[in-house]
Amino acid sequence: MLYKLFQILKTLSIRERYIAAAAGGVFILSAILLGISFFYQKTVASPVEGGSYVEGIIGQPVSINPIIAGDNDTDRDLIALLFASLFDLAEKYETDPQQKVWTVTLKPDLKWSDGEPLTSDDIIFTISVVQDPDVRSPFFATWQGVLAERLSEREVRLTLKNPYAFFLDNIKNFRIAPSHIFDDIPPQNFRLSEYNFRPVGSGPYKVVNFEKRSDGFIEKYILTSNKYYALQKPFINNFPVKLFANKTDAINAFNAREIDGIGGLDQPDLENLKIKQQVFKIDRPRYYAIFFNQSTSVPLKEKEVRTALSQSVDKGKIVDTVLKGLGVAVNGPVPPTMSGYDPSIYGDNEFSLDKASTTLAKAGWVIGDDGIRTKNTPRGKIKLSLDIIVPEVPFLVDTVNVIKDDWLKIGVALNPIVLKPSEVINSAIKPRNYQMIIFGNTLNNNPDIFSFWHSSQRFDPGLNLALFNDKTSDGLLESLRQTLDETARLQDLSKLQKIINDQKSAIFLYSPQYLYVTSKNLNGFVAKMIAVPANRFEAVNGWYLKTARIFK
Repeated sequence: MLYKLFQILKTLSIRERYIAAAAGGVFILSAILLGISFFYQKTVASPVEGGSYVEGIIGQPVSINPIIAGDNDTDRDLIALLFASLFDLAEKYETDPQQKVWTVTLKPDLKWSDGEPLTSDDIIFTISVVQDPDVRSPFFATWQGVLAERLSEREVRLTLKNPYAFFLDNIKNFRIAPSHIFDDIPPQNFRLSEYNFRPVGSGPYKVVNFEKRSDGFIEKYILTSNKYYALQKPFINNFPVKLFANKTDAINAFNAREIDGIGGLDQPDLENLKIKQQVFKIDRPRYYAIFFNQSTSVPLKEKEVRTALSQSVDKGKIVDTVLKGLGVAVNGPVPPTMSGYDPSIYGDNEFSLDKASTTLAKAGWVIGDDGIRTKNTPRGKIKLSLDIIVPEVPFLVDTVNVIKDDWLKIGVALNPIVLKPSEVINSAIKPRNYQMIIFGNTLNNNPDIFSFWHSSQRFDPGLNLALFNDKTSDGLLESLRQTLDETARLQDLSKLQKIINDQKSAIFLYSPQYLYVTSKNLNGFVAKMIAVPANRFEAVNGWYLKTARIFK
């Protein structure tokens, strides 16, 4: 065939040969392009295993143990990568109509990252340790009163004293610890175990090793995918975690391409990023508010004063100038990004300095020569000068300064007392030693706000920072937890929001977004609402760096 073609070409003139060659080239190129087009039409890019993704975390681990880890975000981040939740381990769960008895069946042949069997004994062990007051687990209150019984190697029965409408969320958030590691350790020594820094887990990744400086600072955890993970194996094989002492060092490492992801940045930090990146803006069920302690301030006992203070906070301006638009204004104890928020309640909460001034004047507060209002009372003349405790966090300090300027316009002097976060907890919150405090409340992905507003939580270790005390609200908060009908629950939640709004026990400010920055080559990350930063890793096994085309 080729010989005949060659003979034919010999009979052609030079010009005809060029034309034939060009035609042949066009034919070959067309065939190639057609083949490529056919290939892309009939195939799809799919994620495949491979690659390494380096996460940057600011801080140091204290205890990478799901039983005793508290509010340390470094611990919680690593736990999310290394430990599976009970929900992830479950093949199925069943409950009775009253939702008081739950039966959880584990998937077959579960194993810990060291290859040891993971059974119902591990669940019973974890719950029993959490319920031991000597362990001081932060989950003690969550699991108090839950009876855990072993039915078989794969089945456990959980019996509640009372129905709890959000108990499934507890199952989703509950991570199991290995009994074969901790069973022989006395509760008082739990926090001293070396396994708190070299954990054996059940999550998408496992610890291979960690690197520590001579001064004890842990610089890096080397993680690799866990072949025994109960869900889909991660696409990304290696997931090292580099630890930094501060945000500046972490940003420098990102710019140097030493890490691929970093969370918890603020808008100004984005301006310091020098390489191309993806920025995920994630809503959180969290709000910041100014809580009033009416027992420590005569002016704050007056509802008119609390109302005027609320009327003179420009939330929109604060979100735009302080948060740089990365957040939403909040009017009540349920953020607008959550189910159950009732916007119809808050129509009278608009910012107005004129209304605020009128409210104070009608209540007998008169502007003095220094521009600050005073009022004559049976105890004498009092001045409308208020103290506020402010955690030493830049955006909170900036928020209070904006409010201070506006309150001065209506004759209110605001005196910020800036303290380190640890001092805020120990010196102000625990003893409830403040007139006002700006602080944040974090909900789960459900509107259970009992811990923040029930009267039983007014004092330490409760989190009712407004010292809110209302019998009707207490009943609604209790009903919210026990009512299984969602429509009835939403009605109760709406009533509760109205009462809290009417009482003016706090000024609700905003819900900031969480910023997560990654390299451009990361795929598969889904930005959905997260309760805590560690929740960004919920679907980490679906993240991927590499793709291959497969036929549809």
